[in-house]
Order: sequence, then structure tokens, then C-alpha cells
Amino acid sequence: MSLAYKYRPHYTVEDYLRWQGDWELIEGIPYAMASPRPINQYLLNELGAFLRNVFLQEECSTCKVYVELDWYVSFDTVIRPDLMVLCGEIPERVESPPQMVVEIVSPSSRQMDEGLKFELCEMQGVKYFVLVYPDEKMVKVFEFVDGKYREKLDRVFKLDGCEVSVDFLELFSNFEGRR
Repeated sequence: MSLAYKYRPHYTVEDYLRWQGDWELIEGIPYAMASPRPINQYLLNELGAFLRNVFLQEECSTCKVYVELDWYVSFDTVIRPDLMVLCGEIPERVESPPQMVVEIVSPSSRQMDEGLKFELCEMQGVKYFVLVYPDEKMVKVFEFVDGKYREKLDRVFKLDGCEVSVDFLELFSNFEGRR
């Protein structure tokens, strides 16, 4: 075991709250967040607006869409999903698992999104975990079933009594026309 690993510091939320810049803290280890690419921001904004409109039309007023909001998982873990859906009463500080987490995957975030965040959200029981791949124009959706994630082939989400269908391919086609 290397000395650096053996003596690495273990940070907490109290430390995290004093840091400058954009960070995530996972089990006491800080991770600097990369600056998003234009396509990632475009897809994030479009998906957020789409879900917000669907919730209003379907009278799913208990569910709200949040972009880049901190989720305080534990005393030493804080993540900032690209997008999350919270249902019910929304506290000042999010400490309960969201109903849905969406990560827009880029080359610099792939390992974190597909590995660490995927496993963390699965451990916390997040109902839906969505990975959006702008470069491949592809989406992977996972649903929490019987204590683990299973890939979901349809794009229908049941959130707090509401059923929402999302056509992710439409998001990609809208972006193509704006390049």
C-alpha cells in the first residue's frame, strides 16, 4: 500500500462547505468537477424544461426538476447530479434520495458517471438512474428493482403516482438542427 493512499485525508461535509469551486465529495474523497460542454448544457436544459412541462401537464405538481443541486448523502458524501427529480416536500437541503438522477456523460466524466455515481445511487435506492451519451446519441435507463439496478428498455417513468414518457432521441434531433 502506498503512503499517499495510507495517509490520505478523509473530508466531511463541514470541509466541503468551505471549499471554493465545484467539487463533489464521495466517502471523504474530493473530486473536482469538470466544466460542462455546450452539448451537455443544451441537453440538460432541454430535458429539464421537457420534464417540467410534463409534470405541469400531467398534474404531477408534487415532482420538481432540479439542475446541478447538491444532494447530501451522508456526513462525508455530497454529489451534484446534472439533473434530479424530487417529489413531495422539498427541504432546504436535499438529504433523501431523489426519484431520478440524470447524468449527461462526457469523456471526462464517463468513469465517474458509469461507475462511482451509478453505484452510489444504486446503494441509496434512487428509483431511476439515467445516463445520456451526447456523442453516441444514446441513453441508458436503469430502474431500482429488488435492491439493484436493472436496465430499463422503455422510457416510461412512474414518479409519485404520475406516469411520464420521455423521448430522448427527440432531444438529440433538436440539437442537430442547432449546430
